[in-house]
Amino acid sequence: MRIDVYFTPLGLNAGDLTGRAVVVVDVLRASTTVITALANGAKAVIPAATAEEAVRLASNLEKDGVVLAGERKSLKIEGFALGNSPREMTAAAVGGKTIVLATTNGTPALVATQGGDPVLVGAPANFKALVARARAALEQRGELVVMCAGRDKQFAAEDGYTAGRLIKAVKKGIRKVGLNDGATAALAFTDAFATWTEALESSEAAHQLAEAGLAEDVRFAATPDRFTVVPNYADRRIT
Repeated sequence: MRIDVYFTPLGLNAGDLTGRAVVVVDVLRASTTVITALANGAKAVIPAATAEEAVRLASNLEKDGVVLAGERKSLKIEGFALGNSPREMTAAAVGGKTIVLATTNGTPALVATQGGDPVLVGAPANFKALVARARAALEQRGELVVMCAGRDKQFAAEDGYTAGRLIKAVKKGIRKVGLNDGATAALAFTDAFATWTEALESSEAAHQLAEAGLAEDVRFAATPDRFTVVPNYADRRIT
C-alpha cells in the first residue's frame, strides 16, 4: 500500500490520477465550504477553475435551482450570490440548490483531480468520517493520493497539516504503507502544532482572512467533526 501527498496540483498532467483514490484538501476554505453546503442540503456543488467558467457552467443549468458562489482575494466575486465562506452555506441559502463554485485554489485543485476514483473532499470539518472513507479506498485501491490545494501555487500550512493528520489516522494499524516524500514531510509536520486551531490560525491564509474580516471562517474550519458528510467528486459534480 502507498500514500502520496502533493502540496499543490502544479505539475499534474491530464490522466495522472485516473483510477486512483484521491482526497482533495483545501481547508481554508473551499473543501470546508463544499462539505458544509452538502451537509446543509445542497443538491450538488460544481467546481469551476475560474469565475468565467462558473458563469458559463451556471448558464447551462436551470436558473431557479442554481447559486453562483466564489471568491477572489478572499472576497465574494462581484455579481455572485455567495462567497466562499462555509458560514454562508446555510440550509436556507443552499437547500435543494446546485452550487457553482469558483475559488482561487480549491476548485482548480478539484478540477485537476477529475478522473480519480473515488475523489473525496476532506477537511477537519468531516475528519472522522473522511478517515473511514479514505482508509477503505486505500485498502480497495492499494494507494491513496492526498491533493492539497495549496495557496497561490505554494505550500499551505493548513492543508499540509491536515494531510499529515489524515495519513497518521489512515495508516494506523496497517503494517506497511509506502510514502512519497510529500507524505513523509506532511506526517512530520503534524508535530509542529498541538491542535487544529493552532495549525490553522498560524497560517498565511488565516492572516489574510482575518485582514478581510473573515477570522470567524478560520474558527469554523478548525472545529473538527462538525459533519459526517464525505463529498464525492465525479463527472464534474460533487455530491
